[in-house]
Amino acid sequence: MTSFGIAIVAVFIIGYVFIALESVTKVNKAAIALLMCVICWSLYSIGCAEGAIAAGSLFGQGGVEIHELGKVIEEYLGEAGTTLFFLMGAMTIVEIVDQHGGLNFVSDMIQTRHKRKLLWRVAFMTAILSAVLDNLTTSIVMVMIMRKLVPDAKDRLWFDVTVIIAANSGGAFSPIGDVTTIMLWNGKQITALGVICQIIIPSFVSFIVPTLIFQQKLEGAWVLSTTKAERAAARPDIVTRRQRTVIFCVGVGGLCCVPAFHLFTELPPFMGILLVLGLLWFTTEVIYRHQDENDPMAKRVSNILGKVDMTTILFFLGILMAVSALGKINALTTLGEWLDGATASLGEMQHYVVTGVIGVLSAIVDNVPLVAASMGMYDIAPMGDMACDGIFWQLLAYCAGVGGSMLIIGSAAGVVVMGLEHISFGWYLKNVTWKAFVGYLAGMVCYWLIHGLIVPLFA
Repeated sequence: MTSFGIAIVAVFIIGYVFIALESVTKVNKAAIALLMCVICWSLYSIGCAEGAIAAGSLFGQGGVEIHELGKVIEEYLGEAGTTLFFLMGAMTIVEIVDQHGGLNFVSDMIQTRHKRKLLWRVAFMTAILSAVLDNLTTSIVMVMIMRKLVPDAKDRLWFDVTVIIAANSGGAFSPIGDVTTIMLWNGKQITALGVICQIIIPSFVSFIVPTLIFQQKLEGAWVLSTTKAERAAARPDIVTRRQRTVIFCVGVGGLCCVPAFHLFTELPPFMGILLVLGLLWFTTEVIYRHQDENDPMAKRVSNILGKVDMTTILFFLGILMAVSALGKINALTTLGEWLDGATASLGEMQHYVVTGVIGVLSAIVDNVPLVAASMGMYDIAPMGDMACDGIFWQLLAYCAGVGGSMLIIGSAAGVVVMGLEHISFGWYLKNVTWKAFVGYLAGMVCYWLIHGLIVPLFA
């Protein structure tokens, strides 16, 4: 390995450490990811100019001529763009629906004075919403609802951690529920139908098991602070109930239909998202056609677009492009070959061990670069465990999504709930981590039982 190869890998590792320590350094991870991206590709460019990479001497192969470098970066940017446009569209759609009160029905559906009954309603509702929307948005919505329905702060902690675990589990079995599954779906490692059918049961097991333990901390009932009628009267009269229902159906219903759109048209999933966004935009413009452009009560899409979290988009851009630089020098392929060699003696359990370790790591560091690196390390095979919808890719979707629940900083859902409810890292580590780990292992065992014992009976 030449000095350029060592430098690129070192920059990536250092950047990775800063991303993992964002809560300590107070430096936004998007800034670090963008710096990683530019520095890695700059080093690659210098190596090409000096002939070190063009000769293929960094990791054996993968170099390009300096005049071809722009085209190479554009190709990688095009691949990353499919994920970025998907995310931007989905985040905008959810924001539009939420701004128009389309998610208020969730509060009305789960309300009950019985603590344990509410805990289970919260768990299942969170998992379902996370599969349709995304785990970050779902976590925010559910925490806001918990503040209204659960008056006691100590009790609310157990509802909050249930939201974190259920949101991550729900996103793992849906092609649009988590960034990592979106990446794998866009990369054609999994299909929408395949991941839903094969991962849904293990994902549900992974949050049901911890919830069974959490419910032991809750007993009795409480007096509800507000009624449905009182909450409805307190909501701002932005649109009529019928218009709110139309916006909800177009937005959330459209998101649910994106996998079917991809299946029938074979267009990239982000095209389906843009279709839904266009329809929703058109719908809101029709609703507000008689209102002034500057009316603050008119939640126009042109105004809502400014509320989309662009730092998240830029973070994914930086990470995906930095990982592509590692892939270009064959660092990921080399690491994948080493992992294969180290676990080759495990036989059929090899994929479970490799993906299981990736899942545990995703609780420590961000799962987006982990999955991006895994996609670069392993190629899609025409058949077998590494084929599209093979055991490896399905396990990767499960482990990367669910594994982040083991630490409160291990997922976007955990970080946002930590900030909203001021849950300490130490309290979560002591009271939740081992329970989330038990659920994580239970889901993997469930997947193994299904594929090792049940599926062969029908083969």
